[in-house]
Amino acid sequence: MNARLDHRSPLVFDTRELGRRPGALKRLSRTVEAPRDLGNEVIGVPEGAPVVIELRQESVMDGVLVTGTARATVKGECVRCLEPLERELEADFQEMFAYPDADARTRPAESGDDAEDEEDTLSLEDDMFDLEPVLRDAVVLALPLQPVCQDDCPGLCSECGVRLADDPDHHHDAVDIRWAALQGLAGTDQDGEIDNDPRVGGVEPQEK
Repeated sequence: MNARLDHRSPLVFDTRELGRRPGALKRLSRTVEAPRDLGNEVIGVPEGAPVVIELRQESVMDGVLVTGTARATVKGECVRCLEPLERELEADFQEMFAYPDADARTRPAESGDDAEDEEDTLSLEDDMFDLEPVLRDAVVLALPLQPVCQDDCPGLCSECGVRLADDPDHHHDAVDIRWAALQGLAGTDQDGEIDNDPRVGGVEPQEK
């Protein structure tokens, strides 16, 4: 059984002023504290940070159409150099919240795929709706998949991990492992070189 909506929650909105009159409109602005986990593992809105919501509620035949924009500051880290980053995010959303009796009036005998769609439909409860799931989906979709501190961020050195943007001339002398192996063999030959002169050791070659 679903828990009843708490009208004191900042993300719960009341639609009673619309009076179920098709075409009735209500606009409002509200600043709320970001709920937990509003983002992904790389970037998101910190819990408790302010989120400014501009909302428009429009009464239609079967429910209330909610359209709006959420603005907040998101924080995370650059996927290339792992430095902290911060930017402003604007996320648009639109969702239909159906009257509890709307489906019974319009689709009394639907099943199969239609039944699954019905389960996904958000409904009003006591003429109120919870915006949190809509807000969460909108923010996550608006977040960059690969956030970077700057478009041309060079990232980290693959050998030592230094941040390349702080040291543009940073480099390591590359050694070709094939030449290194040959140099090692050459050194071994020099150290253990054997004189191939048949007279080595004072032995004269015998004449045939």
